[in-house]
Amino acid sequence: MTPLSTDPAARARLRWSVATSSVQIEGSRRADGAGRSIWDDEIAKPGRIRDGSTAEPACDSYRRVADDLALVAGLGLDRYRFSIPWARVQPDGRGPGNVAALDHYARVVDGLLAAGVTPFPTLYHWELPSAVEADGGWLARDTAERFGEYAALVAARLGDRVSSWYTLNEPAMTTLQGYAVGALAPGRQLLYGALPTAHHQLLAHSRAAEALHARGAASVGLVNNHTWVLPLRDTEEDQAAAAVYDLLHNRLFSEPLLSGTTPDLEALGLPPLPVLGDDLARIAGSIDFYGVNFYNPTTVTAAAEDDIPFEIVPTPGVPVTGFGPEWPIMPSALRDLLIDLHRRHPSMPPIIIGENGAAFPEPDVAGPVEDTDRIAYLSAHIDAVGEAIDAGVPVEEYTVWSLLDNWEWTDGYTQRFGLVHVDFSTGERTPKASYGWYRDLIAGARAAEDAEAARA
Repeated sequence: MTPLSTDPAARARLRWSVATSSVQIEGSRRADGAGRSIWDDEIAKPGRIRDGSTAEPACDSYRRVADDLALVAGLGLDRYRFSIPWARVQPDGRGPGNVAALDHYARVVDGLLAAGVTPFPTLYHWELPSAVEADGGWLARDTAERFGEYAALVAARLGDRVSSWYTLNEPAMTTLQGYAVGALAPGRQLLYGALPTAHHQLLAHSRAAEALHARGAASVGLVNNHTWVLPLRDTEEDQAAAAVYDLLHNRLFSEPLLSGTTPDLEALGLPPLPVLGDDLARIAGSIDFYGVNFYNPTTVTAAAEDDIPFEIVPTPGVPVTGFGPEWPIMPSALRDLLIDLHRRHPSMPPIIIGENGAAFPEPDVAGPVEDTDRIAYLSAHIDAVGEAIDAGVPVEEYTVWSLLDNWEWTDGYTQRFGLVHVDFSTGERTPKASYGWYRDLIAGARAAEDAEAARA
């Protein structure tokens, strides 16, 4: 099976990765003196998690590091994306680092290096310490400074072996779903009052990037959730609604990083972002790569309400994942998104696809899973990346979400994304058909790389 589009050299040069996040796989939520995060607080709200689960033990990965590293090594990956939770390292979001937690992630890094896989940590995958949220969370500018201090602590412990870092995961989802509509932790419903969190997260990224670079990091970036926005109808009203949603979901986060500017919120009747002094210059100069997480397009239509001028609706004429119409499948949307992003920012740094994957209904008990629907999803999206590369977009890495079936936030254990099946009653791991497919794809890409090098 051809892993990318038409350019063999581009196919050969692409790096291959897989991702997980700490709260979704680790369990052992209080182990080694870990503090509470906003997701511990969210779990405690009655009825908040769809199946009543608690992320404990999830995949039990905090205690089963060797099992997961063996699965990573078996894929033949270039890099492994995992996350380090702030509340484990700084239980109260300030002060000295938790030595036991830092030792744990040092062992993860050492295990990856011993397996020939480059560690690629994420410093923040939505796990804000509860104490930081109590002090204002991402609504408070001071959180950016505290995040920079946390990044410096982690870099001081791991920076001699880790050279590439993600700072924040999907700040758009924190702003829109965490603070605007309350679908994710911390469950705030501030609507446009959430917008300052966008700037404060980018500011936090810039502070962390400075701390990481000061300690020898070679490659630092942020990864955002992007979506290709489609108007339901080709009307002036729906086009305008799509433009507003594109601004709030995509451009509010990409433009400060890629052009040093902020979108014109005042044109929408909204207050400007709380930008001070040299904020934008520090943000714009902070990335060595730009991370893109992509799952699906978003179709919108004009809404009758004045305060929210768009309504998200099902994308017509396309299949869907296990989430139903909420997650339509349209691989061409990834290609179009990447091409448009590069068109807007032709001098942008290299792009890394930080997450791409799909959940489908699968058995709960351990056993073989012939997940042909996932293979089809991944194959088509990898081909879409190839088409973007052929069009000149500088994509350097592709990452599958996720290595393991995991605890899927407010959906609990009801959605399965993994290349590896996890029986959550026993912790047993069973590689799915997609695991073998991805392993073989990577091996084929490596063979193509060797052949390309031999011709050079």
